[in-house]
Amino acid sequence: MTHCALCNAAEAAAYEVAPKPETVPLCATCRAGLEQGPEDGPHWQCLNEAIWSTEPAVQVLAYRLLKALPEAPWAREVLEIAYLEPETLAWAEAGLAALPEVIHRDSNGAVLAAGDTVTLIKDLPVKGAGFTAKRGTAVRNISLVADNAEHIEGRVEGQRIVILTQFVKKS
Repeated sequence: MTHCALCNAAEAAAYEVAPKPETVPLCATCRAGLEQGPEDGPHWQCLNEAIWSTEPAVQVLAYRLLKALPEAPWAREVLEIAYLEPETLAWAEAGLAALPEVIHRDSNGAVLAAGDTVTLIKDLPVKGAGFTAKRGTAVRNISLVADNAEHIEGRVEGQRIVILTQFVKKS
């Protein structure tokens, strides 16, 4: 009996890891996650181990699924510590090329880029930091959250915080 290469479930069928002609056995749940996008849940905790597989094709699939779970903090953490050989990473990224590009826009619709300076347009209470970022505060050298067009990151009062783009204007 063949087991899923990602979660070790029984009843797995061959799945081609494009763009290379290599196949790995996958269960119905993992196959659906790759084809329709996974939803964060206990099943995907198997990716913690799969990303460290000795098989490049398994690493590629784990990487793609982890990238498809941008809202899951545990998935981002696994991606931060995971290491893929450069050719394996290129293979994994090649399968992600079809994802739409994320464009960040401020409250006026101006396109934001990494390194821009923005100004807050309203007072924002900063959760967990115990202060309020005041309207008119300049946030220099912002970074963009790659998977969410509504979030940017920047330093306010020495704290690195996530800011919603609807509350900033480009300076």
